[in-house]
Amino acid sequence: MSDFVLDPRLENDSTSIMVIGLCDVRLSKDARWPWLILVPRRAEITEIFELTPLDQVLLTFEIELVSAALKKVAGATKINVGALGNIVRQLHVHIIARSEGDANWPGPVWGFGKVEPYEDGTRNEFIAKLREALSP
Repeated sequence: MSDFVLDPRLENDSTSIMVIGLCDVRLSKDARWPWLILVPRRAEITEIFELTPLDQVLLTFEIELVSAALKKVAGATKINVGALGNIVRQLHVHIIARSEGDANWPGPVWGFGKVEPYEDGTRNEFIAKLREALSP
């Protein structure tokens, strides 16, 4: 098995904010929703069941950890978690904070409207809060 390489589409559409045990925690560049993407740093994995049993447990733990931190930092009504992979096959898990009144609430985020980039200051402040919430 080769070394881990991040899919260029994930790299283009998100920014790494930190690495926790298994996953690279990435912030979507779309500011309409507080949206994180967990990418297990394992080469050539497209499905959760392809991970080792230990990595499956780690992924579940990290999804819970990141979901709780995102809900707290964003003040979200609901956290949506999904691992679709129809377009980007590399295993990655979306964790999206949703709140009543956000763009397209209660509809899905995929395929809705046009990406709105973060302003640098807003993005940096949000990343700092997330890092603090995720640090031991």
